Amino acid sequence: MQLEKISENKVAGGWHQRWQHDSSAINGKMTFAIFLPEKAKKQPVPVLYWLSGLTCTDENFMQKAGAFKQAATLGMAIVAPDTSPRGDDVADANQYDLGQGAGFYVNATQAPWQSHYQMYDYVAYELPELIESHFAVNNQRAIAGHSMGGHGALVIGLRNPSRYSSISAFSPICHPTECPWGKQAFSAYLGEDEQTWQAYDATVLLAQGPTAMPMLVDQGDKDGFLAEQLNPQALKQAAEKHNSPLTLRMQPGYDHSYFFISTFIDEHLAFHATRFAR
Repeated sequence: MQLEKISENKVAGGWHQRWQHDSSAINGKMTFAIFLPEKAKKQPVPVLYWLSGLTCTDENFMQKAGAFKQAATLGMAIVAPDTSPRGDDVADANQYDLGQGAGFYVNATQAPWQSHYQMYDYVAYELPELIESHFAVNNQRAIAGHSMGGHGALVIGLRNPSRYSSISAFSPICHPTECPWGKQAFSAYLGEDEQTWQAYDATVLLAQGPTAMPMLVDQGDKDGFLAEQLNPQALKQAAEKHNSPLTLRMQPGYDHSYFFISTFIDEHLAFHATRFAR
């Protein structure tokens, strides 16, 4: 698969690069960013896959989270894909929370979305295969994200426990089948049969049975989306039902922004690093 380098910057002793490639899952071009620590010059390193939220691209986390120094210290690569397919031939909507920039990490089944919006397959399968084929990384993976991306990280990690060692999230959409963002997106991408939505709801997945997957979720109690959209308590209750290893931390005074993420990102990276095989 051909990769086209868009840019490269040295940072924290390693390298931040942006790449574009043709995606068979998406049926079009996709962009991703990767941070490679200096350790990757000597040996393959594990990878944290970061999924961003509504309206974001591959650039938001890399520019705002302040994760590079800790990732370099831990010898960890970070990969951040775009949040949706993009382009003139890609279906879109007139609101920020549907269409381009709002892929919700599902495999769409409904017109006009299904021809490009296959973000679940792209993130879970195609992208890791691409990264492991072209960069100095091994097959140890963790997954994390924010808001819509926190939803994606939880769902993809829970549905693929053999592919990931741990999951973490900031302000995730925990129960999308029961919130306005999720209902709108799932109706459009998956259709009106709500049974099909459940495969993309982390709370539903956790309620169905136990998992050994370690999970860390941070949620700010001043988050303006907390009451209507996020519902972390539903996720906690579902995990407790089967004693699944979820740590939910309510962080006083924090909101939904990257100020929040940058405050606790080092702890999330350390959480994942301790669960990679040595």
